[in-house]
Amino acid sequence: MYRTMTLSLILATSLSAASIDFVEAPKAQTRVMPNTQNSILSFHDAIKNTTDSIVHIATKQEQKGIKETLPPQMHPFFEEFFGPRFHQKQPPQRNSLGSGVIVSKDGYIITNNHVIDKAEEIIVTIPGSEKEYEAKLIGTDPKSDVAVIKIDAESLHPIAMGTSSDLHVGDVVFAIGNPFGVGQTVTQGIISAQHKNSIGINEYENFIQTDASINPGNSGGALVDSRGVLIGINTAIITRSGGNNGIGFAIEVDMVKNIAKKLIEEGSIERGYLGVNMSNLTKELRDLYKNKKGALIVNVLPGTPAADAGLKRGDLIIKVDGNVIKNGSDLKNSVGMHLPGDKVTITYERDKKERTATVKLGNLEKETAQNGTEMLEGLDVMPLNDEARAKYRIPNNVTGVIVTDVKEGSEAARQEIRKGSVIVQIEGKEIKDMEDLKEALEEGKESYKRVYLYSFGRNFVAVLK
Repeated sequence: MYRTMTLSLILATSLSAASIDFVEAPKAQTRVMPNTQNSILSFHDAIKNTTDSIVHIATKQEQKGIKETLPPQMHPFFEEFFGPRFHQKQPPQRNSLGSGVIVSKDGYIITNNHVIDKAEEIIVTIPGSEKEYEAKLIGTDPKSDVAVIKIDAESLHPIAMGTSSDLHVGDVVFAIGNPFGVGQTVTQGIISAQHKNSIGINEYENFIQTDASINPGNSGGALVDSRGVLIGINTAIITRSGGNNGIGFAIEVDMVKNIAKKLIEEGSIERGYLGVNMSNLTKELRDLYKNKKGALIVNVLPGTPAADAGLKRGDLIIKVDGNVIKNGSDLKNSVGMHLPGDKVTITYERDKKERTATVKLGNLEKETAQNGTEMLEGLDVMPLNDEARAKYRIPNNVTGVIVTDVKEGSEAARQEIRKGSVIVQIEGKEIKDMEDLKEALEEGKESYKRVYLYSFGRNFVAVLK
């Protein structure tokens, strides 16, 4: 299984274990090329053992019909790209979905959340064996699309883990997985780009871009370097046809390790919360700041850790705990990798002078629950900010409040409202913020209203209460 974007972009209870120690690979010392005409460039010996660490994952789950015509083994995903589904039910059936990576001798396996999402049963097959293992779900993190499962097995072959700092654009890489259900396959390419974010695939993004072929069934499989060391988890591609076009994305290994370790040892992910809306520096804004990269604060929410620390609109955050922040996504990822209650040192520029502030982070999940609410039947909404504009490619001239969730089976879902849609007007009242929305809903509380929305390039109207 994989995901696409069009141009196409393509949880569960958790069981917690005490701890895990990953098999860390030694730091690479050199990079070499063949130096004689009698040499054959081959990576067979480097990756032959790595392939034993890559498993095939299938699930049993309730299927739903899909309006769009998709490739035969493609699993339904990402409503914001493919639209709502029909809801006629079919019997649970086995689906060839994706791949996973063994990370411990006693059976912990990392994969993508979208590979096992809503599965009633998870079946794992190890290379070279016909035995099927029923896996337990240990934990999932939909916001980064990482999941951990576990099988009851011993003496498995865990993959060696690399580090993101050891990667360079141009490095030779291999994608290993089970594309189209044909069996384990290795494809080769290079690292095309690093630290890709704002792609619109996940809420938290730190991707390696590669031209190694990633196809349906590769999701959750390994992206490895020429030593056979894990450097990423294959996740998505950009495609026009449903097949590989040479633009694939893998979650960088440092993020994978961080999240997987928390899922295994704690069973869930808690993220730190700063309390700012961010923007990236435009060409015009760069002239106003001494630093030319960073996350620009465009709003500080009252009563948040950022407000308590004295951060203000117009401050440019350039470092967190000494680590350079290049843009808003960098800041989001950096803060999100910390736990609620952690104290971090924020370095920022104000009036062309660098300052520091110590911030005690809040809890993202609690803040989201407080600020996002179901004000219309079946819809969760939040203020429209720059981060949402970037993720859902919402033009600057569109104002309103953004839909963050659509309840399955609700009237809103039936009328094809999608996550990422913007409510721009209710009856005759234009909606610019949450206060406008509240006022519009106060008029005739129990009556149905015409709700006008902007949704992925089109405008339409729904009728909701």
